[in-house]
Amino acid sequence: MTASTDRIGGAAPPAAGRPSRLPGRPVGDWALLGVTLTSFGGPLALAALYGPHMVQDASSSAGLAMVAAFVVFAAPLAIWVRYSRDVAGPGGLYSFVEAAAGRRVALVQAGLWIFSYLLYLLYTTASIVYDTLPDVVPGVRPYQPYLEIAIPVALAAVMIAGRTATLVVIGLLAVGQLALVGVLDVVTLAHNAPSAAAFGTRAPAGRLATAAGQTAVLYICGSLPIFLGGELARPARSLKRGLWAGYGLTAVGVTLAVFPLAANPAFTRAEIPGMSVSQVFAGRGLAVTVGIGVAASIAGVMLVEYLALSRLLVAVTPWRLRRIVVGLGVALVAAAPVSLIDPDGFYDDLIKPSLTALWLSQIVVFAVYPRFAARRGSNRTVAYSLAAVATALAVYGLWNTLQAAST
Repeated sequence: MTASTDRIGGAAPPAAGRPSRLPGRPVGDWALLGVTLTSFGGPLALAALYGPHMVQDASSSAGLAMVAAFVVFAAPLAIWVRYSRDVAGPGGLYSFVEAAAGRRVALVQAGLWIFSYLLYLLYTTASIVYDTLPDVVPGVRPYQPYLEIAIPVALAAVMIAGRTATLVVIGLLAVGQLALVGVLDVVTLAHNAPSAAAFGTRAPAGRLATAAGQTAVLYICGSLPIFLGGELARPARSLKRGLWAGYGLTAVGVTLAVFPLAANPAFTRAEIPGMSVSQVFAGRGLAVTVGIGVAASIAGVMLVEYLALSRLLVAVTPWRLRRIVVGLGVALVAAAPVSLIDPDGFYDDLIKPSLTALWLSQIVVFAVYPRFAARRGSNRTVAYSLAAVATALAVYGLWNTLQAAST
């Protein structure tokens, strides 16, 4: 392990030069929880949009699919938490791989991860503006080119304003999402005659497994808070609590919003299912609020990705944080006018290489974990079991991406 990226037993002094490149004041546990909640999807996007779509073909067992996804994704999360007991720093997953397999392998992993999330930052605005918002506010179309520019500018402005401003915005997004998820849960539960049968095996086994797998991979951005490890007073404790708490809150909120749809599976095929449920049972006002919240939820994930990318680049380059943040902002804003040439094509051309690199980078993290665990004297059976499940999930995510690329 290297002192530049690791903290052993909670806190150790980083290498010379590092303290001046990261903010000195520790990030609090509540701020970390806000980052964690926002990174897992975010919660409102999963509950109102992605989660219901994933169970379309297995809607009669929607509840079981959600629970199975929660159990399966616990393996990757457990691996990240176990790594973070001994290794914490701005390098995040890169630092984990470095401790397990050396710097060369870690640099490959970091390169894949940076490539993936940089592309994600560049193409996701097009998804928000041209795919999500027209279903929420039909009159938005004349303003789409302006929004395509305004969203990247806003994200860059928040990050350039400093860490405190960024964490405040992320925290507000997290609280707002949780509130709307709670309202959506109440509306969905109250009006869709939820039944325990939704947690049974009424759906065909193949469709149920697919729904569970596709839902589980939606949580993969939950690794983003790990890159704040170098800015936590007690990273091992804070990351363990923050990651599990954020994951638990998100999974419960998503499950409560999705499983009642087994009684009304037509909702799972709506453009934004949570918005349709709100429209039918609570009125247009809540529906629009949920729809705009979904767009904000996706933008929130972008902001956390921006934050994580800046920290990783601090770990693998000699550049100062401020320079990195400004540079990423310039790239984000500069890509916006290019995307206006062909927004759909821009999105389609970038999403597949981005997801391919993402899953490859995670496969590296999971595959080398048993080696790391063995050096710490961890139970080998547990380590290999966690690695097998997590790696299989990442391979499934990669296979899905490549299958989509061939169609």
